[in-house]
Amino acid sequence: MARTWPSEMTITTDSTTGRTIRKLTAIGNNVHLYFTENSFDASEPAIIFLSDRASGEDRAPHEDPCYNVFRMDLISGEITQLTDEPDGVGHVTKTSDSQIIVYITGQQVRALDTATGITTTIYEETGAFTLGAPSIAPNRRYVAFCRNEQVDVPRGPDYRGFKESFYRIKDGRVTVAYLDGSRTFDAWCDTHWLGHFQFCPIDATIGSFCHEGPWHLVTQRIWLLDFVAREAFPCFRQAEEDSVGHEFWTQGGLIFFDNRGPGHDGTITSRRTQAVAVDVTVKGMLPGTSFRPFIGLADRGGQVIRRIDMPYSMNHYHASPDATLLVGDDVDDLVLIDISGEEARLHVLVHNHGTSWYTQSSHCHPTWSWDGKHILYASDRGGRVNLYLVDL
Repeated sequence: MARTWPSEMTITTDSTTGRTIRKLTAIGNNVHLYFTENSFDASEPAIIFLSDRASGEDRAPHEDPCYNVFRMDLISGEITQLTDEPDGVGHVTKTSDSQIIVYITGQQVRALDTATGITTTIYEETGAFTLGAPSIAPNRRYVAFCRNEQVDVPRGPDYRGFKESFYRIKDGRVTVAYLDGSRTFDAWCDTHWLGHFQFCPIDATIGSFCHEGPWHLVTQRIWLLDFVAREAFPCFRQAEEDSVGHEFWTQGGLIFFDNRGPGHDGTITSRRTQAVAVDVTVKGMLPGTSFRPFIGLADRGGQVIRRIDMPYSMNHYHASPDATLLVGDDVDDLVLIDISGEEARLHVLVHNHGTSWYTQSSHCHPTWSWDGKHILYASDRGGRVNLYLVDL
C-alpha cells in the first residue's frame, strides 16, 4: 500500500497584492518539476513533485536530500508516494495527464506507468557520462535526454563550477530511449556541454537543446534538432551583444527565450549578484550600452516571430496557455507580465517570495497550470524548500 500524508496546506493573503497563496507542503524539502516541465496534472486537480519526506533524514537543500516522486491532490491536500528509489530521484518529467513519469535515479532512466504501477528501466549509463533531464515525445513512444562527459569539476550552490564545466566538457550528446525499453541511440553528438533538451509539445520529430554555460560566454545558446534529418540548426542566431537562455516551449509549439544583453551570465546567487559576470547587476544593463533586454518567441524553424522589450530581466519566465501572459521571478517578487499588446505591462503577483537563491531547488521557477488558473512556485523561506500555489 502506498504511503500517504494528510494535508499540510495553509492559506495566507499577500498583504500587498491581496492574492490568495496556499502553502502546500510543510515536511522536509519539496521541489516541483523544472520550469521547462509542468508539475500540474491536466486531467485532474493534482501535482507531481519531489520530496525527501520519506528519507528518514533531515537535510538542508544544499546537503543532497534523498528525493522521491510524490503526488498531491490539490482538493484534499493528501500526498501519496509514487517511487521508493534507495538512491533517490533527480530529474523528472511526465506526460500532461501524469500517466507516464520518467525520472533519473543513479545511472538509470526509468519510466513509471501510474495507471499500472509498473516501472521500467529504459536506459542505463555504462560509460563516463552524466545524465541530463529527460523529455517525453508527444507521441509517447520515446524520451530523449542529454548526456555529457564526466569532468573533474566540483559543482555546488551559487553555481559553483558553472564556468569551469563550460570550458571542460567537450563531448555532449542527445540520446533517445524508447519507452518500452527496446532501443536506445545517440541522435546528436556535439563538442559542447549540452542541456535543456525538450521535445516540441506538438511535433515528435523536433526537439530543442542548448549549449550550456554562462550566457555571455556561449556564442549560440538554442539549437533545434530535426530527428528525421538528424540535423541541428540554430534558433535565433545570436550576435555579439546577445546573452540568451531560459528557453522553453509554449503549449502552442513556440520557443520562448530571454535575451539579457552584454555581460549577463544568466545566473543569480544568494548574494543577489551574478556568479560569473561582474560588470552587470542582476537586473541592470552594462554601463555605457543602449541594449534593452527583451524576450522572444520563435517558430519551429528557429525564426523569431515576436520580440517584446522588457524594462529589466527576470530570473525565469513561464507562459500562460495562450502565451499572452508571463510569470517571472524577480529578485524578491513574483511578477505577472502582460505581453498581449505592443508593450509589456508588469504587475507584482506575490510580494517577497522569500527564496535565498542558494540552490537550484530553491529557485522559484514559477509555472502555470495547464488551464491558466494557478501558478506554482518554490521557496526555501525558513530553511527548507516548500511549494506555494497562487490562485488566479
